[in-house]
Amino acid sequence: MENFVVSARKYRPATFDTVVGQEHITTTLKNAIKTNHLASAFLFCGPRGVGKTTCARILAKTINCQNLSAEGEACDTCESCVSFNQNASFNIHELDAASNNSVEDIRNLIDQVRYPPQSGKYKIYIIDEVHMLSSAAFNAFLKTLEEPPSYAIFILATTEKHKILPTILSRCQIFDFNRIQPGHIASHLATISEKEGITAEPEALDLIAQKADGGLRDALSMFDLNVTFAADRIIRYKEVLDNLHILDYDYYFKLTDLLLAGSLPQSLLTIDEILRKGFDGHQFVVGFCRHFRDLLVCKDAATVQLLQVTENVRRQYLDQSARAPMSFLLSALSLGGQCDMNYKQAKDQRLHTELWLMKLANLRNLLNWETLPELPLNGFNSKEPGSVELVSPEKKNASPNPSSPQSNPGPQLTENHPITSEPVNGYVANTPVPVETPAEALPVTENSYSDAASVKDIMASSGVITTQEPATKPKITPLQRPATSKLRSTVPLTAGAVKPTAQADDTPATVTPARPDKPFDLEKLQDVWVSFAKIRQRQNDSATEQLVLNRELVLEGAIIRINLDNTLQVGYLTELKPELLGYLRNELQNSQIQLEHTVTQQEVKKMIYSSQDKYNFLAEKNPALHELRKVLNLDVDY
Repeated sequence: MENFVVSARKYRPATFDTVVGQEHITTTLKNAIKTNHLASAFLFCGPRGVGKTTCARILAKTINCQNLSAEGEACDTCESCVSFNQNASFNIHELDAASNNSVEDIRNLIDQVRYPPQSGKYKIYIIDEVHMLSSAAFNAFLKTLEEPPSYAIFILATTEKHKILPTILSRCQIFDFNRIQPGHIASHLATISEKEGITAEPEALDLIAQKADGGLRDALSMFDLNVTFAADRIIRYKEVLDNLHILDYDYYFKLTDLLLAGSLPQSLLTIDEILRKGFDGHQFVVGFCRHFRDLLVCKDAATVQLLQVTENVRRQYLDQSARAPMSFLLSALSLGGQCDMNYKQAKDQRLHTELWLMKLANLRNLLNWETLPELPLNGFNSKEPGSVELVSPEKKNASPNPSSPQSNPGPQLTENHPITSEPVNGYVANTPVPVETPAEALPVTENSYSDAASVKDIMASSGVITTQEPATKPKITPLQRPATSKLRSTVPLTAGAVKPTAQADDTPATVTPARPDKPFDLEKLQDVWVSFAKIRQRQNDSATEQLVLNRELVLEGAIIRINLDNTLQVGYLTELKPELLGYLRNELQNSQIQLEHTVTQQEVKKMIYSSQDKYNFLAEKNPALHELRKVLNLDVDY
């Protein structure tokens, strides 16, 4: 009985032309061989199963080939190629750095490098998993790697480039291998199937290629698994789904249709079926978000090429994408990202996933996308290159009122621009103030989402909602306040009258007469000051603030002087000053009151710590102690 050889070894590439998906590497290496521009050290780095060690062996074989073809490929007939194919070449040495990573192993390799090849032109040393070498082994290898003999070439291979010392990287030509595209993997698997006499559905091979995640060796291992399962040597799509335990596209399409229809019960039953089949909930969340991303890229013809699926699945994506509104996809992706990030921290992960589906099923009622214009992926409407204004059905069907005047000098009370006579942020406006889009045009409640961005913000970022600027900016008259007052103060602080704003109908405004300043004394000032301190204590029980307000006051005319101890108290007083002045001026009915402060640093008494300090303190009080110390020839005990 013939021994079985796995496809990864049986169909391992033997020439540069048979390497899959690494054309940028193979073309460079072939040109280097043809022009004799070979470096002394190569570093092949990239993910697992993409052809690093395979290319290293092909390069080692081609370098010593005695009859190179015009394309720079090995002949496979000369003595060197035959010995290489039989694993009997004395010029090619392979070292597994994962198990030979000590200094002694590198020293043995360096000793071998000293001897030139007996036949052939070069001696090639392939060191696989080179990142596993110890720091001492790397340092022992540095000198030989930088200045090797003319006949020695080193080929290093690794999956973790960041673990290699920079001094090693600077001595090598670095080749970065890419993940192999699913299309290339599926095509290669189809070729192998044809050679082996196996019938394979294109969807099945494409599914294997997607699951391999860019690694051809993984794809070949999964291919062998499914060939073993298929007794009739037919690889079917459904069987591959079961063998590789992959969630079918049909579940994603079915669940999306249910969510678009707002059918929450059926959606929960579908997710229950998925979980009962043993699929991981987190993988379902990631896969469903990927499904929404694929639907999103189908919204524009320029991005459809980013969809790497078979033609049959592509048609399904295009059909469902046409029925899924842009606002739904953006909201689903935003909520899905939050669900993905918080999944591991959730105590009940199934409930966490079901809450996401509940929100998605309710998006239909919240967004009311039947009344919203559908936009392409670029965010612009084909009719207007600018912004889109949403109009409610009531406003769309309403006919214009012929009795309303066409010209009116005064401001009109409109839905989008209501008239306001109240001060807004310290200002009084006599013209319409623009507001946001009416609620009936966008029936979205932002409180519906506690753990994700609001749907309204998502639609605004995608261009569905834009804020319309008014044609003419309103004239705003600021209230006259002193520079020291805060916007939150509601007490008028000026002695003069506030100039009223002009009315819409040019009616003369009533001028408020100025209030005369009343004199006050220190006793009355202290009473008002204490009452303010009590009010502040009820609002903010801060010990430092009360310490500032309980200082001694000095009154000089209308100027109040207060003495503080440090800059910290100055900061508290500066914060209180606008509110304090407003209260004092209002209660004492005097707009000329000013508040000034001075800082007097308190003298800090020096503490006695050492024996010398104690002696100096006592000698300062009784100078005779110095004389006694000199007469008795005493020293201070430390």
